[in-house]
Amino acid sequence: MATFPGNPSMAQRIARAMPSLTRSHQQVAEYVLAHPLKVATMPIDELAETVGVSVATANRFARALAFEGYPQFRAALVLGFETALAPVEKLRSKLESPATVADVFDSALADMAGNIEATRAALDVQSCTQAVDAILKARRIAIIGYGASSWLGGLLQRSLELYCDNVQLLASIESSSYAARRLGRLTSEDLVIAISFPRYFSDTVMLAGRVRAAGVPLLALTDSPASPLAPLASVALYAQTHSQYFANSEAGVLVLIEALCSAVAHSAKGSLQAATQLTESVLPWLEGSHASKLRATAPIKTKKKAAK
Repeated sequence: MATFPGNPSMAQRIARAMPSLTRSHQQVAEYVLAHPLKVATMPIDELAETVGVSVATANRFARALAFEGYPQFRAALVLGFETALAPVEKLRSKLESPATVADVFDSALADMAGNIEATRAALDVQSCTQAVDAILKARRIAIIGYGASSWLGGLLQRSLELYCDNVQLLASIESSSYAARRLGRLTSEDLVIAISFPRYFSDTVMLAGRVRAAGVPLLALTDSPASPLAPLASVALYAQTHSQYFANSEAGVLVLIEALCSAVAHSAKGSLQAATQLTESVLPWLEGSHASKLRATAPIKTKKKAAK
């Protein structure tokens, strides 16, 4: 019987006990082996209902594996899944506490404000300067990040391409395979910006490792020095991303990205000219009296009054 990620010893424990288990207990065991992460989030009554056994049977199954009861079994199963399960457990805890919609709004906004302040307080001046210098001197910039980080990477690309000639977001429908091809063409004159926060995408970390091995400078936007991206980076900037309802608060990362791009705008040559050109190019699409003068618009058709 194969082990599974998280807590291999649990699979081994089940394998040893399987021959002596009752048929009902074997049903539970088979479901646990097939869905370890799912079971780790289930209260005993939900597991019993899903498998089609009684709550008492589910509890006796845990004792058959030499646990005192189901809570101890579930706690052991969670081992190794802590990072993956953290948002689930946080949400479970919040849902168990009564709160109004207004309370949730207030709590979420307070979390965001706390993240911003913690991020600002922890900024390292030298790292900020190095990050801006690396961006401005890079011949080409490639941005990698998957999941929510791909959306953040898009916002980073949107701001940086005002001041940098060649900025690419390597998150496409091909996912990491496209990024791997593009990254293989970069040199020490280029820059890769990697974005990843708990729960870290393994593709981002793997590609960052290849970038480092190839001698290409890497700027990491992540949460702490304990991040798997931190030791791979030439320079790292950290954002606090605590959230009571989600894996991360993207607002905290977005603030760091906006601060970074603001510093780039301040330091880049010709930033005022770039801002002026941008305004001129989008002016016909901005709402206001000037828009109709700069861009052809379809005439408004009015109904003719019927002749009497």
